[in-house]
Amino acid sequence: MVQFEKFVLENGLKVIVHQDQSTPLAVMNILYDVGARDEDPSQTGFAHLFEHLMFGGSVNIPEYDEPLQMAGGENNAYTTNDLTNYYIQLPSENLETAFWLESDRMLSLAFSEKSLEVQRKVVCEEFKEHYIDKPYGDAWFKMRELAYKNHPYKWMTIGKQLSHIEEARLQDVKDFFFKHYRPNNAVMVVAGNVETSQVKALAEKWFGDIEAGEKRDRNLPVEATQNEARTEEVKADVPLDGFYKAWHIEGRLSDQYHAMDLLTDILGGGESSRLYQKLVKELQLFVSIQCYHFGSIDPGLLTIEGKLVKGVDIKAAEAAVEAILQEIKDNLITNEELEKVKNKTESIMAFEDMSVLNRATSLAFYELLGDANLMNTELQKYAAVSVAAINKAAKQILTEENSSTLYYLSKTK
Repeated sequence: MVQFEKFVLENGLKVIVHQDQSTPLAVMNILYDVGARDEDPSQTGFAHLFEHLMFGGSVNIPEYDEPLQMAGGENNAYTTNDLTNYYIQLPSENLETAFWLESDRMLSLAFSEKSLEVQRKVVCEEFKEHYIDKPYGDAWFKMRELAYKNHPYKWMTIGKQLSHIEEARLQDVKDFFFKHYRPNNAVMVVAGNVETSQVKALAEKWFGDIEAGEKRDRNLPVEATQNEARTEEVKADVPLDGFYKAWHIEGRLSDQYHAMDLLTDILGGGESSRLYQKLVKELQLFVSIQCYHFGSIDPGLLTIEGKLVKGVDIKAAEAAVEAILQEIKDNLITNEELEKVKNKTESIMAFEDMSVLNRATSLAFYELLGDANLMNTELQKYAAVSVAAINKAAKQILTEENSSTLYYLSKTK
């Protein structure tokens, strides 16, 4: 059970305090409720660009990293389609340094053409390196566009196309910042060797005067139910044929979520999973295969991805995948198989919770979902999943008309 206290500043900033006196460290985690799904379709990649811009200096602090390093701290950030997350870890006696740094960049970044140009170049290079020049790098660009017709999950966090970042103007960037990076659109978690009274005083001192942003209603386009199978074939200079097949699933807060999550593990979560045992070890059709999902807040995708053994026909490989899926829909899995994936999930969660940084990040995420205490009931939800619930999820999700398939074929056959 993770204990915490919570309060809200007048400007809407939610603050969660989690005390752990067994560590000499303190963590500050600030989660902004903005991700790639909140972007204008003609200006994508902005949330990820901001992950970089936020380290380019703020209005009163030209260098972010130097004072943090002098305080013995380290930091990082990540962006997803749903959210942007920043975190600092430092000795607890230097906690105020984290408040000083984070409050100044929430107050305002030091917007300049130079900073924008520097970070634009960094992001453009990342785009080219990971998504254009890398083998299979554009596979998820294609898959998202195939599977989504309305919802903004149809583009990647890095952006839909390179030109959106190349052409980003300083005023567009400013507007995006003052719309989304506001106290009332953020959750702050302070965890570790800290006192709630101390955190309250520091939060008021450093964040209390920052103006709240306008209240924002998120009215995202809803993805229509898919009623017909979609397929796409591409040929590229890659070493092996790639097989990608995705099915629409319900959102993170749905009743289906925990059964679906365990189902992905049963199908393709490691070397003891059904897909790996049958298709890699026994039939030797694939060199690698996995089943996963992104845990997205809005309805997402469950995906099977694999690289084929050279010379194997991709349709024959797909038929072998479908046979395993049919089997899991037609027959109940064993209680032993279910207990195995539940135990694996429990041990992963327990391992993650050992780190105060992970606890802070999780509390922020669950608060974004609606209530930080959801973190404490998560394990019970997995424990309650039955064999019948796995079967129901498989039958609901794994239908041909709900699927999008990408055949990523090697030119060098």
